[in-house]
Amino acid sequence: MNNLVQIKNLSVGFQSHNKKSNVVKSISFEIPKGKTVALVGESGSGKTVTALSILRLLPYPTAFHDSGEIVYNNFNLLKLKQSEIQKIRGKNISAIFQEPMSSLNPLHNIEKQINEILMIHSSISYSKSTEKTKKLLFQVGLEDIAERIKAYPHELSGGQRQRVMIAMSIANNPDLLIADEPTTALDVTVQSQILDLIKKLQQKMNMSILFISHNLSVVKKIADYVCIMKDGEIVEKNSKENIFSNPKHNYTKILIASQIKKKSIANKNDNLILQINKLKVWYPIKKGILRRTIDYVKAVDSLDFNLGLRQTLGIVGESGSGKTSLVLAILRLISSNGEIIFNNKNIQNINNKRMKILRKEMQIVFQDPFSSLSPRMTIEEIISEGLNIHEKNITKDEKQNKIKKIVKEVGLNYEDIRERFPHEFSGGQRQRIAIARALILKPKLLILDEPTSALDVSIQNQILDLLNNLQEKYNLSYIFISHDMKVIKSMSDYIIVIKNGKIIEEGSSKDIFNNPKNSYTKELLTSVI
Repeated sequence: MNNLVQIKNLSVGFQSHNKKSNVVKSISFEIPKGKTVALVGESGSGKTVTALSILRLLPYPTAFHDSGEIVYNNFNLLKLKQSEIQKIRGKNISAIFQEPMSSLNPLHNIEKQINEILMIHSSISYSKSTEKTKKLLFQVGLEDIAERIKAYPHELSGGQRQRVMIAMSIANNPDLLIADEPTTALDVTVQSQILDLIKKLQQKMNMSILFISHNLSVVKKIADYVCIMKDGEIVEKNSKENIFSNPKHNYTKILIASQIKKKSIANKNDNLILQINKLKVWYPIKKGILRRTIDYVKAVDSLDFNLGLRQTLGIVGESGSGKTSLVLAILRLISSNGEIIFNNKNIQNINNKRMKILRKEMQIVFQDPFSSLSPRMTIEEIISEGLNIHEKNITKDEKQNKIKKIVKEVGLNYEDIRERFPHEFSGGQRQRIAIARALILKPKLLILDEPTSALDVSIQNQILDLLNNLQEKYNLSYIFISHDMKVIKSMSDYIIVIKNGKIIEEGSSKDIFNNPKNSYTKELLTSVI
């Protein structure tokens, strides 16, 4: 077999607080030309740091390799000079990262960022680069963005930002594409399109792919070979067919057998915690030197719904449908029109001081934990931040006990994480930290914006079970946003389907899944991979 990349006895370690830890332990595997190799494992197993080692993107010298070679074109990439590896990055080997908001420059528009990667590796004019940028955006399903390529990352939804990253990664027809959870931020209808696009490009360019994912359904669709990682080691590697039909290692069997459990549906509750009436969030579209408003993007367009105590409202819709704008408006984090009645109070009319007090009762877990966790604060400081604001009178011991308890509940070890920083954790671990930060205040309403999208299947079940148990224990109400229909089905009592800022269908979880009325809802359900 003709291999493009060979990874031989690779070890990856980190030094922090005068302690050395090995997170990848002497692993070996090959990436054949024109084939897809998937790295699969739970959060913290070493998948991403293995991939980042190929491009030498780890934080050296904090990161180190006690052993190993990464051979590409007869060169050991770990031994190349910085100037030599820079010529390879983005041209011969490119990457799609898990968290696009932290990968895209917030100060540069989309045109400039994609043009830049084209111009760095080829002698092409800016205008020619712009033409190619538009074609790339069309290829990844961003026709609207191709017409407004001067948009900035914060003006796009999470899924749209991820697709911009995909456009950048394929811009220079690389030999190897490293795809780190490339469909995590995408709704189900686009997920299949992106995977089909990647496969089509692979066949056209004879491109190799290193595909990192915790979603076994995606892996089954795209991979040729699979490596299962656990605790920094490859415990099993084989062809996709053999991995799924005849797994050998016990951990592989557990991963394949993992299924999301169904919650017991709550009874209809007339005791409402939240009422939304005629809610609107419109973003102005400005043009010209004077930046006059010529139209509006109607992200949320006159929505009405209710949420009862101890109930979960599932919100479903594709990227850009208005889901995140809706919850940001509910929390008064962006301006909106209409009524937001929380606990029998219209919070649209209260001042910032009273709103600050109310925030203890309304918490949110964001989709992208890396951008929502301060990189300068330790994990203990991050989790205790809410207590410092809302529970100033508790003792130091009481505060520490609260932190220990919630950290344990989300599946982390207090002593292991307390002095570390967000960049030292995997995406799934960071999400669990974000959940702990929100839950420590015991809110009445918890808004969960794709809270399990970064988690592997085994941890995903634990988090969903945790959320269900906490809901029962503390009478919590949830607004649960997800493009994963299996997760929505497992969590929701009532579901609303949103498209272009409007509710196109709503009903009980049972009715939506068993008897959908709208053609778009049917498309969402049939698109589940």
